[in-house]
Amino acid sequence: MQLNCVIIDDEPLALELLRCYVEKTPVLKLLGTYPSAVQAMHEMTEQEPVQLMFLDIQMPGLSGLEFSKLINPQTRIVFTTAFEQYAIDSYKVNALDYLLKPISYADFLQAVNKAIAWFELQTNHTNVSHPNKDYIYVKSDYKLVQIPLNKILYIEGLKDYIKIHLEDEPKAILSLLSMKSMEESLPADRFIRVHRSYIVQKSKIKVIDRGRIVFNKEYIPISDSYKQELLSYINEHSIQ
Repeated sequence: MQLNCVIIDDEPLALELLRCYVEKTPVLKLLGTYPSAVQAMHEMTEQEPVQLMFLDIQMPGLSGLEFSKLINPQTRIVFTTAFEQYAIDSYKVNALDYLLKPISYADFLQAVNKAIAWFELQTNHTNVSHPNKDYIYVKSDYKLVQIPLNKILYIEGLKDYIKIHLEDEPKAILSLLSMKSMEESLPADRFIRVHRSYIVQKSKIKVIDRGRIVFNKEYIPISDSYKQELLSYINEHSIQ
């Protein structure tokens, strides 16, 4: 696999260093280098899609964080900066990785390997039918985490991320994914949406109490718009 990449940095020395790193990394193809996000926005073309972007955070005119919200969501971003305090901000915009200057080639390669792993997972995802899935991978805290489907109790959607609650695990897994993308990635014969903020695994539903699904001490609401599908499932498995 070879990834098309660009570099955007207003520091000439940092731009040149990253260019050298890219050129000696066979899995990367450099499409362009830009001294500002503004210039990149005007000069980048769609003829060859950018899969990986090395993007400086603090730049005049248009910051890297601002620019990251304008690009194709399929482009993976590796932020580069001299300021460690931007790590949390980069996580919020779903960056693939965060490199602190001065950047070593070892750290650079680690970020590239994360990108390769991410795109390979996307490729495999399109080739695997949902019913045959035993597990999924999600990005959590800059890592790709494998989650066995049979351990998922329910998924909770919050404002900017989701929480995946697992059986026999006290701590949920946090990931910057939308409920829509999560729902589309799960086999529909095993999971069901019961609320705009909740997806549950059908086989894990043990108790329904006064219109709420009970998982230990947690109560999952069932909204009217999703109630009929859940009732149909329950009726299919009920003794009349």
